[in-house]
Amino acid sequence: MTAVTCSSLALSGADQLRAGSSARSAFAAGSSGSLRVAHLQQHVQQRRQQRQRRQQRAAVAQSAATTAAPPSTPVQPAGPGGRGPTYDASAPLSPSKVLFTDIELPLYDPAEQKVFDVVVVGSGPSGLAVADRVAAAGLEVLVVDPNPRAPWVNNFGVWIDEFELMGLTDCLDVTWDKALVHLDASPEGKRYLARPYGRVDRPKLKRRLLERSIASGVRFYQAKAQGVKHGGGRSTLQLDGGVQVSGSLVVDATGHSRKLVDFDKPFNPGYQGAYGIVVEVESHPFEVDTMLFMDWRDDHLDAFPDIKQRNARLPTFLYAMPFSPTKIFLEETSLVARPIIPFPELKLRLEKRVHHLGIKVLSVEEEEFCAIPMGGCLPARPQRVIGVGGTAGMVHPSTGYMVSRVLGAAPLVADAIIDQLSSVSDKATDSHLGRAPRSEAEADAMAAAVWAAMWPVQRLRQREFFEFGMEVLLKLDLAETREFFAAFFALSPYHWHGFLSSRLSFISLIGFGLSLFAKSSNAARLNLLQKGLPGLLVMLSRLATLK
Repeated sequence: MTAVTCSSLALSGADQLRAGSSARSAFAAGSSGSLRVAHLQQHVQQRRQQRQRRQQRAAVAQSAATTAAPPSTPVQPAGPGGRGPTYDASAPLSPSKVLFTDIELPLYDPAEQKVFDVVVVGSGPSGLAVADRVAAAGLEVLVVDPNPRAPWVNNFGVWIDEFELMGLTDCLDVTWDKALVHLDASPEGKRYLARPYGRVDRPKLKRRLLERSIASGVRFYQAKAQGVKHGGGRSTLQLDGGVQVSGSLVVDATGHSRKLVDFDKPFNPGYQGAYGIVVEVESHPFEVDTMLFMDWRDDHLDAFPDIKQRNARLPTFLYAMPFSPTKIFLEETSLVARPIIPFPELKLRLEKRVHHLGIKVLSVEEEEFCAIPMGGCLPARPQRVIGVGGTAGMVHPSTGYMVSRVLGAAPLVADAIIDQLSSVSDKATDSHLGRAPRSEAEADAMAAAVWAAMWPVQRLRQREFFEFGMEVLLKLDLAETREFFAAFFALSPYHWHGFLSSRLSFISLIGFGLSLFAKSSNAARLNLLQKGLPGLLVMLSRLATLK
C-alpha cells in the first residue's frame, strides 16, 4: 500500500496552509513568553546532561536494531544484483535510477567554512519543502544528501482534495473519480467511496521542489551525515570523508532512519509492509476510472489452505491503481503488524491473487518493497536537532499516510524556524546582531520552540488516539478487520475522511469512536471492547501527562 501508506496528513493541507500564513505572527507572540522562561532553559539543560547517556544506550540499541528491524521507506532493499532482499533473490530487477541531470545544483565548498542558518539533512519531500521556505525568507540554508537529484522510487497516492488545498494537483499524473473497497467476495461487501484519488507524479513533484529550493538560494552538499555535535550555540555535522558543516539549527529529514534525532524511550512501532509491482498486462478485471483502495477478499487462497490460514490470522489486502486497460500497479499490503509480515510472504500472496484474477503479466516495469514504521514513541522533546517527516513521527499511526502530511506541515515548521532565528535581532537594542543563537541555552530554547510548534498539545492528543487505533488494528484477524471496515466506511464522510486525513480534533475523534461503535454489529462491539479496553486505559494515562 505504498501509495496509500505514504500519503496522508496529520495536519491537513488546509490546516497547514492557514498555519503557514499565520505561524510567524502567532508563534512570535509566544516565543518571548512561556517557551523562553527559566524553567524551559533549566529543562533543556537537563536534557543536554542526559544526552550523552542516551546516545551511549542508543548506540548499543541501534547496533542490535540494525540487524533486526525491517528497512525504512521508501525502500529499495539491497541484494544480489539489486534484486531486492537477500532472502528473495528471485525478485525481478528494479528500475534503473534516472537522475535529473539537467538540474545544476549550487554546491557548497567546505573550504569556505561557512556557518549556515539552517542545515537540512535529507532531500525528500519534507527536507526540500522546509529548506525552500526557510531560504525564501532570506536565511542561508544548506541541504546535505548523498544524491539530491535521485528520483523517489515508490508510488505515492493521495486523496485529491488534500493536494488541492496545497495547490499541487498538477503534480498528479493519474486520477480516479472514485475508490472501491471489497470487504469480502459477496455483492454486499462491495463499497464505492465517493472521494477522488490520484497518483503523485514523482518526477514532477521532486523537480518542482528542487527548482524552487535552488531559486530560493538553497545550497547543496553531496554526502552522508554521520553524526552531530553541539557547542557554542552551533551544531556541527560530521559527514563522509571527515568533512564538517555547521549551522545555527539542524533539521533531520532522513525519514525512518532517524539518523540524528534522539529517543529517550524504546521505539516499538507497528509496521506496514507492502510488496508492489507496476506491470504491463494483456488485460485486467478492474474499472479504469476507479482506484481499488482495499480488497480483503480471500477466495484466491481456497486452493492453498496453509496460506489462507496465515492470511486469516494476519490479513493482507490488494491495493491497485489501474492506469489503463493494460497497465496497472498492484500491491499486497499488510495494514499493520508487529513484527512485519516478510516480503516473500507478501509476494507469494500477490502472485496467488494475480493468477486467480486471470491477469497475465507481460512485463514488470517497477518493483517496490515498503516497510513503514507506524506509531511508536516520538523523539525526545525538546532536543537540539529538529526532526521533520518520518523522523519526527509524522506518519499516521493508524493508516501509514505521510506525504501530504509532511508537505502540509512544512510551512508551519519552516515559519517557526524563521521566527526563532529572526528573533535574535528583532529588538532595536539587538539590531546589530546576526541571526545565530548566542549561547547553548538560547540554541536549545530555539529548537524547543520549533518542536512545540510542530507538536502542540492538541496534536499530541490526536496522535495518542491514532496510536490507540493502531493497537486495536494489530489485534484484529481477517473476519474482525472486515467488520471494522464495514462500520468505518458506513460513517459519514466527515468522520472517515477526517480520520484518514487527520483533520479531526481530539474531541471530534471521540465522536468518531462513538459513531464507529454505534455502526458496528453487536459481535464487533463486544470484540472492540475486549481488544480495545487495555489500549484505551493506556491512552487515557498518557493523555493525563500531556502538557
